Amino acid sequence: MMLPVAEAREKILEVFEPLAAETVSLSQAAGRVLAEDLASRRTQPPKNMSAMDGFALKASDLALTPATLKVVAEVPAGSSYDRELQAGEAVRIFTGAPLPQGADCIVIQEDATLSGDKVTIADAVKAGTYVRPAGLDFREGEVKLKAGTRLSARDIGLAAAMNCPWLKVRRRPRIALLATGDEIVMPGEAIGENQIVSSNVLALAALIEEAGGEAVNLGIAPDRKDGLVSLLQGARGCDLLVTTGGASVGKHDLVQGALASQGLDLAFWKIAMRPGKPLMFGRWADLPVLGLPGNPVSSLVCSYLFLLPIFAKLLDCPALAPKPRQATLGADMKENDRREDYLRAHLDEDQQGRLTALPFAKQDSSMLATLKDADGLLIRPPHAPAAKAGEPCQVIPLRGLSGRSL
Repeated sequence: MMLPVAEAREKILEVFEPLAAETVSLSQAAGRVLAEDLASRRTQPPKNMSAMDGFALKASDLALTPATLKVVAEVPAGSSYDRELQAGEAVRIFTGAPLPQGADCIVIQEDATLSGDKVTIADAVKAGTYVRPAGLDFREGEVKLKAGTRLSARDIGLAAAMNCPWLKVRRRPRIALLATGDEIVMPGEAIGENQIVSSNVLALAALIEEAGGEAVNLGIAPDRKDGLVSLLQGARGCDLLVTTGGASVGKHDLVQGALASQGLDLAFWKIAMRPGKPLMFGRWADLPVLGLPGNPVSSLVCSYLFLLPIFAKLLDCPALAPKPRQATLGADMKENDRREDYLRAHLDEDQQGRLTALPFAKQDSSMLATLKDADGLLIRPPHAPAAKAGEPCQVIPLRGLSGRSL
């Protein structure tokens, strides 16, 4: 029996819980996921600050203009005028310097004429002009970064400004990867007449690292039970074992059998989707095992649909799980059979953010170049009737799946 995609994903995710938190320095936190809300340790700016170079004064002194005021001090950024400003006085001030007590506005230097210790101002300004009030950006104790945030460069800059040198983040998931098959070799190795270059493990490792995990490459297991069992031991201590190839029950599909001999508790091994029907999930002792198809496209598509949601659960970061979006068909579609299709497609987005999905004409699951060129996966539900171009559909965008941004 083939499980529906949604049911298979639900069965997988119920096994996982968020990983424990660890404390890292701010300089090591980029790409990590916050494990708790982050509150500011200071108010920014801490005082009323000048937003421009000019003169700090009382707006009431400009009730009648032109007005000439006495310049009593000069205050660059990093210093201050510690007396209260009196009526008829002004302070020469520079961007980023705190306003003297009693001052409530800035007249920019272009609108003032300085002569010795006197400054003449032709036009009145309102209180608050060119003033950055205390707490304009944030205040001490205010939560500006929420738990579950994957920290971007902007987030790191904000945390630094909030004076937070140490952050609690989720531990990186450790994912063991094992490729199987006598027919595959690594890139750059000698290729036999009947062999192919392995792409699965390297692509999966890249996806894992991009999603915030640590990939543990166990190598390529031969089509022998003893060799496969030996390499499997390297997965102990990891959070998940991912295998590619051999997840079915054919004569040369040995993963199930090898793991079964070691006590695998198999949950399922077939799902009603295309590409990717032979997908296996179970537990080997305390270690969850996700068996992906050996076909490169099927392996990656299944990773988007099942591995990334696992990351979202482990890191308590929902943004890591791909979310379907509404789109419009760009071509007529035939009726579908009992398997849920995930068709590689080009996505066009108009100025209103509306998507149109045009599936590639060839969907052979051996075509990695087509997957690379795809902007998204067009979802065709089981038994979907024939549909015309312009009708609604759902897509999973493939760009930015890691959730990372600048």
